Amino acid sequence: MKQELHEIYEKYSTDLYAFILRMCRSEQLAKDILQDTMLKAMTSADSFRGDCSVKTWLYTIARNLWYDRLKKAESRDLPLSDINEPVSQVSIENCFADRDTALRIHHLLHELDEPYREVFTLRVFAELKYADIAKVFGKSENWAGVTYYRAKQKLLQLLKKEGLL
Repeated sequence: MKQELHEIYEKYSTDLYAFILRMCRSEQLAKDILQDTMLKAMTSADSFRGDCSVKTWLYTIARNLWYDRLKKAESRDLPLSDINEPVSQVSIENCFADRDTALRIHHLLHELDEPYREVFTLRVFAELKYADIAKVFGKSENWAGVTYYRAKQKLLQLLKKEGLL
C-alpha cells in the first residue's frame, strides 16, 4: 500500500499542485494544501469507491480543503487576501532574517514544552518532512503537522509578548 501511495504522489502531485496554485494563488498555501490532500488521501484510501479516477478523487479532496480554508477565513471575518499568505508563516520567516531576532527566537524556543520544541526544530532547522518527523516520534504524519502548527503558534505568542512582532 505504501508503494502505491508513493506512486500516486509521483504521478499526480505536479498537476495537483498546479491545480491548487490556480485556486489559491499562493505557492506556500498550495504546498500546504497539496500535503494535506495527500495526507487525507492516505488516511481515507479505504473510502475511495472507484466510481471516478484517482486523479478526480484527489482534485476533489484538494478543492474541498481549499473551500474549508476559505470558510475558516470567512468565519473569522478575514479578507480573502489574508488567506493566501498566512500571517504566522510570513511573520516567523521575517523574524529569522534578522540575526538578533533569530537569536531571541532560539532562546524562546527553549521555553516551549516537548514535543513542540523538538518538532519545530526538526521541521525548521533540520528541514525534515512531516513524515520523517512522525517516524522519529513513532506517531502519525498528521500528528507531526498538527504539533508543528501548535509549536509555531506558541512561538508566535511568545514573540508577540516580547514585542518582536
